[in-house]
Amino acid sequence: MAIPRRTFVALSAASAALHGQKTSEKPPLGIGFLGANHSHAEGKLKVVRASAEWRIVGVAESNPKVQEDVRALGLPLISRDELLHHPEISVVAVESAVRDHAPDGKAVLQAGKHLHLEKAPADNLPAFAEIVNLARQGNRILQVGYMWRYHPGVTKALEAAREGWLGDIYLVKSTIGNKLAPERRAEWGEFRGGVMFELGGHVIDPVVRLMGRPRKVTPILHTDGRFGDDFKDNTAAVLEWDKAIGIVQATTLQPDSSRFRAIEIHGTNGSAIVNPIEPPGLAIDLGKAAGPYRKGFQTIPMPEYHRYADDFVELAAVVRGERRLRVTLDEDLLVEEVLLRASGMA
Repeated sequence: MAIPRRTFVALSAASAALHGQKTSEKPPLGIGFLGANHSHAEGKLKVVRASAEWRIVGVAESNPKVQEDVRALGLPLISRDELLHHPEISVVAVESAVRDHAPDGKAVLQAGKHLHLEKAPADNLPAFAEIVNLARQGNRILQVGYMWRYHPGVTKALEAAREGWLGDIYLVKSTIGNKLAPERRAEWGEFRGGVMFELGGHVIDPVVRLMGRPRKVTPILHTDGRFGDDFKDNTAAVLEWDKAIGIVQATTLQPDSSRFRAIEIHGTNGSAIVNPIEPPGLAIDLGKAAGPYRKGFQTIPMPEYHRYADDFVELAAVVRGERRLRVTLDEDLLVEEVLLRASGMA
């Protein structure tokens, strides 16, 4: 999707307001963007441009309208070949159309660059498995762009479950939706999984990283909007583990959807509920006090949160060898597998 011109023009001012005037003793890392037409490209360009950790060397984009938007921002346009072989670019962020994520990601790793790969990383498991193998064989970093991996509420909810403070987990529920413009239904309907494949990965990601591989996944893919097409706009998936159930819902039919996006984890000693997801809200309700939490219902204060910011902070630190990514390649493979199963695309 092309980035609105007015948004691009405002990015410089907005970036300074978002992160303040940051300084760093370390020279910025060179990064390039392969594609800028994904809906997340705007936010990521904004965050990366504001960060003293990064320098955007160039953007490779073939769509004339998006090229116009990139020029309006003042960022250099370079060819795909130049981007992949530029000596000053150590990391490439793939922000192309979903159908191009796997081939573009593969090309980045084959060029010897580290890779930030937009979700969904592929529309089939063998393609993503090849990308993971390339990263391993070439000792390259692969970070997948699920946008709530660094969310403070999600992080604390997962911690409460992993530490046993919620007791034995028996139910996880997650929901994500929007009110999609009718003219975008064909774009989102390119893949059989519809909105589950397009949006569902964001809430499948924390569920699977917490619970592991489900023994059974049952996709429910409906076309319930009255638009005369077959885009799967009202979807759910039931995930089954030996002693727990997961329910994931994704739809494009929901007005004011941000209020209802949520991740819930329920255990025998209580629950952790992230709702809304943005701005972050977290409630903990325990039968008995556990960890840092008292018995009963409590709202946990959340810090200010900006999408993508912590992703690129961690990525810079990993490139410099200062830490490891919090999500492993094996976890990434499992999330992709379950996303495809939930989307009826496995």
